Amino acid sequence: MSSTNLNPKKAAVVGGGVIGGGWVARFLLNGWNVSVFDPDPQAERKIGEVIENARRSLPALYDRALPAEGILTFHDDMASAVADADWIQESAPEQLVLKHKILADIQAHAPKDCLIGSSTSGFKPSELQEESDNPGQIVVAHPFNPVYLLPLIEVVPSKATDAAAVDAGCEILRSVGLKPLVVRKEIDAHIADRLLEAVWREGLWLVHDGVATTQEIDDAIRFGFGLRWAQMGLFETYRIAGGEAGMEHFIGQFGPALKWPWTKLMDVPELTPELTARIAQQSDDQSGHMTIRELERLRDDNLVGMMRALKKSGSGAGGTINNHEASLHNHGSIDHLPVTVDRQIPQSWTDYNGHMNEAHYVEISAQASDRFMELIGADAEYITSGSSYFTVENHVCYVQEITAGDRISVTTQLIKGLGKKLHLFHRLMTVDGRIAATVETMLLHVDLKTRRTSEPGGIVATNLAEIAAEHDGLPKPEELGRAIG
Repeated sequence: MSSTNLNPKKAAVVGGGVIGGGWVARFLLNGWNVSVFDPDPQAERKIGEVIENARRSLPALYDRALPAEGILTFHDDMASAVADADWIQESAPEQLVLKHKILADIQAHAPKDCLIGSSTSGFKPSELQEESDNPGQIVVAHPFNPVYLLPLIEVVPSKATDAAAVDAGCEILRSVGLKPLVVRKEIDAHIADRLLEAVWREGLWLVHDGVATTQEIDDAIRFGFGLRWAQMGLFETYRIAGGEAGMEHFIGQFGPALKWPWTKLMDVPELTPELTARIAQQSDDQSGHMTIRELERLRDDNLVGMMRALKKSGSGAGGTINNHEASLHNHGSIDHLPVTVDRQIPQSWTDYNGHMNEAHYVEISAQASDRFMELIGADAEYITSGSSYFTVENHVCYVQEITAGDRISVTTQLIKGLGKKLHLFHRLMTVDGRIAATVETMLLHVDLKTRRTSEPGGIVATNLAEIAAEHDGLPKPEELGRAIG
């Protein structure tokens, strides 16, 4: 029942800290084989913990199952780690001399046509390329933590980098669900970190001057403009603030405020031991009651919830997820029945008992019905033309618990497809083939103009007749026709 990856690609990750571990998880869970080089004796444990968090959260973004996981290996030498790699990611500490040494070692053993991305948050690619015999091979590929969830990757080439190589590299990043943003000009700290640095500096002053605590500053962001930024960014948010008159009006109204002494961006308080201790204590007071892993899981659950909400409108990161999900073609058949859903159960679908809430059994069956409609030709184009199927009745039999993280496949059997009625039977199955639930559903074909039932025609009627002939010989489900009691 599990999907297989017949032609896995290989990613090599050099440096297995927080960022490197996130890169490992992002590639691994998208079906890539991943080799790791990191001299830290704790690297395997640390990366393993990051992967466990990623397994819990990344698939929850999608309504289709990700590819089968790749193979993870750890290496004691650079040569074996980077050999035959399709993508290499360097995530060493932010020390230019150290990065030069590591990049030289990578290039000595890496395929000459394989891009080497650096996770650097501040160095320009031309600085990384110093002392390199093949400078165009090295680019900045700066991610955001957690790498396995947040899609943005700042890709910064130099004049030595071939444009076609950058395009190919961006295509690789998109294939694992990332959003590459190619930076037009080299600049220290790229784009996003320069914006973050401005907010960080102002935040330090607010704590230094006793205006706000670390928690109060975080509250100002997370309950206010942070939610707007998640979907619209900075300039689009301000465009709306300008009302019907638009951006020009906004700038005319609020632009003069830029000359007022509101911020201290041209200055920064000295990080004295006293100020550092104050910030550290306030941070401990704010969230010291939780472990780092608990905070990471809280962060991941929140991000999943926000990004799944953004999926519905396709805004921001939601559009990236939708595009990636569309490429996940993993429907097949089980026992001569089409697999209409194959997905992992997200944390947000569980209730106080720890298992999937009843409503989501019907939600999965609705997804299966929608997929079956697509199979017979009643797709988006068909609906646009003025016809569709409406669900009129469901009956759910709950057989066993389904919990967060479980992978569920749904098969759909056509019971009756003649005339206006579409009678379907969905089986929700676990990876070991056990039935977790069944959903019997009745739909009626409707003319969307009159909102009355009607006979399907054309390709839909033809496809239904063909599937009916295939399914007529199958045994009828034992649960068919059941009612309460």
